[in-house]
Amino acid sequence: MPKVAIIAGAGPAGLTAAYELLKRTDIHPIVLESTQAIGGIAQTYNYKGNRIDIGGHRFFSKSKRVMDWWFNILPVQGHPAADTLEKGHEIDYAAEAIVEYLCPECIPEAESCQLSAISLQREAKIERPAPDPEKEDAVMLQRPRLSRIYFRRNFFPYPIGITITVARRLGFINTALIGFSYIKAHLRPLRDETFLDAFFINRFGRRLYETFFRDYTEKVWGVPCSQIRADWGAQRIKGLSLKRAIFHAMKDLLTSDFAKAQAERETSLITRFFYPKFGPGQMWETVTEQVRACGGEVRMGRRVVGVKWKEENGKGKVISATVENVESGETEEVPCDYFFSTMPVRHLIGMMHPKPDDRVCEVAEGLIYRDFLTVGLLLKHLHVQEKGKEPAVNVPDNWIYVQDGGVHVGRIQIFNNWSPYMVADRKHSVWIGLEYFVNEGDKLWVMPDNALIDLGISEMEKIGFARKADILDACVLRMPKAYPAYFGSYNQLSVVRDFTLQLENLFLVGRNGMHRYNNQDHSMLTAMTAVDNIVAGITHHQNIWDVNVEPTYHEEKAQSEVDEEARKRAA
Repeated sequence: MPKVAIIAGAGPAGLTAAYELLKRTDIHPIVLESTQAIGGIAQTYNYKGNRIDIGGHRFFSKSKRVMDWWFNILPVQGHPAADTLEKGHEIDYAAEAIVEYLCPECIPEAESCQLSAISLQREAKIERPAPDPEKEDAVMLQRPRLSRIYFRRNFFPYPIGITITVARRLGFINTALIGFSYIKAHLRPLRDETFLDAFFINRFGRRLYETFFRDYTEKVWGVPCSQIRADWGAQRIKGLSLKRAIFHAMKDLLTSDFAKAQAERETSLITRFFYPKFGPGQMWETVTEQVRACGGEVRMGRRVVGVKWKEENGKGKVISATVENVESGETEEVPCDYFFSTMPVRHLIGMMHPKPDDRVCEVAEGLIYRDFLTVGLLLKHLHVQEKGKEPAVNVPDNWIYVQDGGVHVGRIQIFNNWSPYMVADRKHSVWIGLEYFVNEGDKLWVMPDNALIDLGISEMEKIGFARKADILDACVLRMPKAYPAYFGSYNQLSVVRDFTLQLENLFLVGRNGMHRYNNQDHSMLTAMTAVDNIVAGITHHQNIWDVNVEPTYHEEKAQSEVDEEARKRAA
């Protein structure tokens, strides 16, 4: 009988683990997803043909392994998308697509005819022209990236950079004070950078931090920056600073080598990224189809409610999981040889039998999560009242940070700009998502959908972004435990980590699985590393926790092979 791996959660980490196990081992993966949605927070929610990307997912990574993995599932476009010409997008089109399928059974019928029966028995690789997004669905688009700050009916660049235009909007005296504050921060940096406020001040100066970072960050997390560990800034912002943002803005004016410029900068500074035609969920729905076609299981509406483990010869091992049918309430015990957990750490520790030490349980119980909801608004057009300009019916941004106090909305996504195929009638409507950072059970979370929609519309009118008269339709989408928080008992997370590392067949992967604010690519890398360990016979999994903290990832310059690969794809 083949060995069995139970994988809790059908998000990027869980599905990557299942795919890698099928590709590289004889282990049978069983993915258990408590909801009916594929992709976790990286799902695409479809409302009447209008699609919502929860939180926004740019497909860009400095990991060549991840980029190649994505492009193997959804090849890069070789022809213009529906809006390329009308919006004047500059695209580096691919010439061909080389796809190595997981197994012959998941090759589309239209492509399988290219291979002989003999070649199908030994490989499942297809070489063909790069896809046309107007004719094919399995395609990765290249999209321009623009994210700005909207503050007092003015747009400011993000990452923030001090230019003449920005200075005029801030006021020249205020801009000068920001400059002096920045210089002071570099001459006399705060020595204790334990918390996020000091992290921001040391990189941007106190005055710019108080203008653009403090209020928005506290809106996101619901607590003061002085209570949030600086680890979050180190992960999400990495080497970004005011000096570096200005440097890259100037460099873009002087270079024509897009691929090299992209590879040399921090992720927060990239100007283009890749994106599935129908949003991030399309990537994980496609992976799910391939996993199932090649013998793996992805069971929906199945929740892990118990994890049994035992200790032998000084080592721990998970032996089974109790699985609940969410609809019927029936449970079954499923034996396993490996257990991958992408569920919240607090849930995992709370359901383990026997119960871990009290200290481990105490730390796990103290971990905090921030929840998320999106109000989708379908409009005839926008009505953006930027100071000194006529109201705009559209804007080019992927998302916009709403800095203004007095409104709850934190960000606005314009889904038309992520992909024209995200909107049912893109030529006659604009589809936006108003993002609210909440706590499960608080006032906004429990507010009825119609009241949330009314709130969203009123806030759009208040900040001068849209009008109620232009609304065509609306919906609400809630996502619990979207963001693991860097406060609560987070600073003691090592207690839980060290306990789980004692169980040689337990793998904590992904964002909630590790209680770490990982991007999609980092979540995937943790799953890949876990399978690497299985293949190599490694039973201590500290290297999984080293993903996204190793110094090489934080370097400004990416590997030379990333540069070379980008050039090849653009050739």
